[in-house]
Amino acid sequence: MATVHNPVLRGFYPDPSILRVGDDYYIATSTFEWFPGVQIAHSRDLVNWRTATYPLTRYSQLDLRGCPNSGGVWAPCLTHHNGLFYLIYTISRRWAGSFKDAHNYLVTASNVEGPWSEPVYLNSSGFDPSLFHDDDGRKWLLNMVWDHRPGNNAFGGILLQEYDEQKKSLVGPVTNIFRGTELGLVEGPHIYKKDGWYYLLTAEGGTFTTHAATVARAKSLVGPYEVMPNNPLISSNQNPQLRLQSAGHGSFVENADGSWLFAHLCRRRLANGRSILGRETSLQPIIWQDGWPRLASGTQEPADEVSLPNLPAHPWPKTSSREQFDVDQLPIHWMAPRVRIDDISSLNDRKGYLRLYGRESITSMFEQSLVARRQEHFHIEASTCVEFSPENFQQLAGLVAFYNTDSFYYLYLTWAPHSKRCLGLMKCEKGVITYPIEKEYPLDSWDAVCLKLTIQDDRIRFFYSPDEQNWTAIGWEQDASILSDEHAMPCGFTGNFVGMACQDVSGTRKPADFKWFEYRELE
Repeated sequence: MATVHNPVLRGFYPDPSILRVGDDYYIATSTFEWFPGVQIAHSRDLVNWRTATYPLTRYSQLDLRGCPNSGGVWAPCLTHHNGLFYLIYTISRRWAGSFKDAHNYLVTASNVEGPWSEPVYLNSSGFDPSLFHDDDGRKWLLNMVWDHRPGNNAFGGILLQEYDEQKKSLVGPVTNIFRGTELGLVEGPHIYKKDGWYYLLTAEGGTFTTHAATVARAKSLVGPYEVMPNNPLISSNQNPQLRLQSAGHGSFVENADGSWLFAHLCRRRLANGRSILGRETSLQPIIWQDGWPRLASGTQEPADEVSLPNLPAHPWPKTSSREQFDVDQLPIHWMAPRVRIDDISSLNDRKGYLRLYGRESITSMFEQSLVARRQEHFHIEASTCVEFSPENFQQLAGLVAFYNTDSFYYLYLTWAPHSKRCLGLMKCEKGVITYPIEKEYPLDSWDAVCLKLTIQDDRIRFFYSPDEQNWTAIGWEQDASILSDEHAMPCGFTGNFVGMACQDVSGTRKPADFKWFEYRELE
């Protein structure tokens, strides 16, 4: 058996939908307001994973401009049938408050790396859709139903309706097949058929400390469904000392040897209870006892270290911690909030540099110029080298630690009356912007400026240098844990990113040129 250390996908990789096609395993995870949409990880040994693709790369498939923080792409479902990959996803346009404007779509591809089709609109009755392929050839859509009416259970149950592949539309009656258990907040449905039973896997309990995964089964697809004895399948709720907290929302996959796996989300919290890395993905082996799936550990708690099928080792090529921008295309781990990276940047306008064109403010939910990658470790250093010549105070460029438009740190260059170029630090906490250093640092004589940040658990520090050798600290330590789901307004579902940004709110699209970017884990 192979030993796997959880989480297998570290950093912001929530709501895993796991799939095996032959010798290849895929996990699709939510990307929320980050573009491109839906991250699909790929492995052949369950130990080593790489980002294989983002299927939603066109605005015709995914338009996130104006989407709220922690809106956008929720809980994708990846399946495969008769040589075709099916991806179902929600675009959440509004989620805080009484109403949820959640629209569900389907795209397909013969190859997981694309090209992926234009979307088929399905419905808007709720979120977390999934597609079940029954063995009689019929296909069924599931999603939770959102009930906005006062006095009713907002998480109104799991709806089932047939999908007609020829008509590319839903057909027939809509049936509420499961209204959840006493844990409440039923969502994230998936159906699996085994030994003549239909097994319904759902998420319950909300996505924070009381999160869980529930199993029910029925002889008929439409029910009635009976809940598994000693439910739930998994939860961290009873043990605050567990390393993996918030265990719940996930999906099953059958291995080639007939064993089963459960991929689920979890959090690793800091000492103050916040999770700067966001919700991550872990794996747990499943055994079947008395017709029910159970964790192989014999408990309901997520295990840090698990034994999985002993598959041939398949490591992926390692990438350098430092990325030079003398390339034709950015590596796949780079993303942008709400817009395509190609719309805000260029690798050709100045060869050897990533040029970002200043767009809207760093708090914009429409078209801002920011390119970033996930924070995947608790102790990191992120640095870059930028050339930027601002002409007015409305032009800024630099290095960011960015959770969302309401929670970030920004070490930036700008113009000031006493200096053509100076360095400042901006902090945004719960939407309130402050400037937590005592002065701006004039840098008129420097052609290029190196910027660096370090994060050690809940502490973040900032530095600058003319040569990458002699670093000067900016101000004092700050609280990195504001970059977390638990500290967002009213809460959040993503994770921290680090990267590069450029703003020009005067509208002239002043560019900044970045020579390289380095991300490395610290001891």
